Amino acid sequence: MDPESPRPGLAELFAGFFAAGLSGFGGVLPFARRIMVERRGWLTGAEFADLFSLCQFLPGPNVVNLAAAFGARQRGPKGAVVAIAGLLAAPVVIVIALGAVYERIGGIPLVHHALLGLAAGAAGLFAAAALRIAWPVLHRPARAAIVGLAFVLFGVLHLALPVVIGIATPLSVLLAWRFRA
Repeated sequence: MDPESPRPGLAELFAGFFAAGLSGFGGVLPFARRIMVERRGWLTGAEFADLFSLCQFLPGPNVVNLAAAFGARQRGPKGAVVAIAGLLAAPVVIVIALGAVYERIGGIPLVHHALLGLAAGAAGLFAAAALRIAWPVLHRPARAAIVGLAFVLFGVLHLALPVVIGIATPLSVLLAWRFRA
């Protein structure tokens, strides 16, 4: 974190992650990044990518891990709890309300087609978020090679995640040591 960046208080953590949770229902990551990096300046793009990378290795939802890790880094255990509560408050209420509505109108064909369109939009949002997060990493060939290798191993060859991690981690450490990437 940039030493000149503001250190958010508990209310700011809640408000920032609440806004992300409310804005990005079904795809919170790009909104969390926009709030944390672009709007509030809590992290640089590279710091966000590093923290998010760490959170992907932890069990549980990545964005919840991100909220917990960032909140804990800023305000300790209370910060972690407040950031998670902010992130999840709106989606929990919305899911309960939508579930009640869907129970009544879910069988209508127009509703079904609207949900298919929504799914396509969510896929595009996910792709845009992935590119934004990967962009700082892709500027260095050694890092880009590890990203490509992990994509091929997991996305194309469908190897199990522990196998991909077992292959990519030592290679990334070696490349980082060799090229100071």
